Amino acid sequence: MTTIHPTAIVHPAAKLGAGVEIGPYSIVGEHVEIGDGTWIGPHVVVGGHTRIGAGNRIFQFSSIGEIPQDKKYAGEPTRLEIGDRNTIREFCTLNCGTVQDAGCTRLGSDNWIMAYVHLAHDCQVGNHTIFANNAQLAGHVAVGDWAILGGFTVVHQFVRIGAHSMTAMGTILLQDLPPYVMASGNGAEPHGINSEGLKRRGFAADGIAAIRRAYKTLYKAGLGLAEAREAIRADVPGRPELLPLIEFLDSAGRGIIR
Repeated sequence: MTTIHPTAIVHPAAKLGAGVEIGPYSIVGEHVEIGDGTWIGPHVVVGGHTRIGAGNRIFQFSSIGEIPQDKKYAGEPTRLEIGDRNTIREFCTLNCGTVQDAGCTRLGSDNWIMAYVHLAHDCQVGNHTIFANNAQLAGHVAVGDWAILGGFTVVHQFVRIGAHSMTAMGTILLQDLPPYVMASGNGAEPHGINSEGLKRRGFAADGIAAIRRAYKTLYKAGLGLAEAREAIRADVPGRPELLPLIEFLDSAGRGIIR
């Protein structure tokens, strides 16, 4: 059964799935949909056109689905979509999108979002990510699957963060972070590949070795970006692990950290 604490305020038009629990003093707005088994803790505000999937846990004092922090926003019915089995800890803020972009901010499934994290308008976050305390995403940021952002990582607008990448505490990302790469500093600099994370996710030793060679081609061989990209591309047919890296480098963006 759905459980709503007597002090919570849930709009009659909100759609709550089976087994949803709404904690004390939480507020759920008119255009909100919450999937089966999701737990909303005390003092949480869920507003806007927000859809939350199944099995999520959202802790106290979080603000989910509020209007974007964008001066151009003029009340359009933009959205926030959250997948399944996410943990969102205290004081997190996830905003809806804007009509200047996709109109939707998205958080995938199985993500671990620690306290004070901010996901601004139109961010697109994949699955199985970890955002440590105070990681902050400006608008229009894209984050690939299995990425890990260290505490107090700050990401500039429109930056892309590749799958399986990792940042250290206090990293400032002003340009794109390619897949598999570890970064730290202000502004961020590359520091090898996330080999330990790749091992934990079942990457074979020869695949990790291929990714390490690609990293050296990109960052240690003294090549320009275009030359390095073509050198890595030549290895893709025999090494499918390199395909995400090439696709990332082929996409237009703010340039990669170097």
